Amino acid sequence: MRHKVDHRKLGRTSEHRLALMRNMVSSLFEHGRITTTVPKAKEARRFAEKVITIGKKALAATDPAQALHFRRQALTALHSRDAVKRLIEKVAPTYKERAGGYTRVLRAGFRLGDNGAIAIFELV
Repeated sequence: MRHKVDHRKLGRTSEHRLALMRNMVSSLFEHGRITTTVPKAKEARRFAEKVITIGKKALAATDPAQALHFRRQALTALHSRDAVKRLIEKVAPTYKERAGGYTRVLRAGFRLGDNGAIAIFELV
């Protein structure tokens, strides 16, 4: 049973897993759509949704200090100034009125070498 199991480990150490999520979400913001395996896409969806919510809070902040705080939170999550800039200027405004569900995971068949399930991970 999987009671109280929070996330997938993906066969990686915690540092490697976090770096993988940061890179995947940064690429998602840059390209709008990426192709990866289904478990990685499902795990990256959790990470991306949280980061987009932080970007929306940065947009909605009336106080400049508070906006800076949310920008720094996004930078902590992504580690890329370019990705944070794209998040706040392009991605977050498109989801201003949306309550959640910013990403979509579509199954796209199987990989040729090892028959791993492939998914297209994209922004809605």
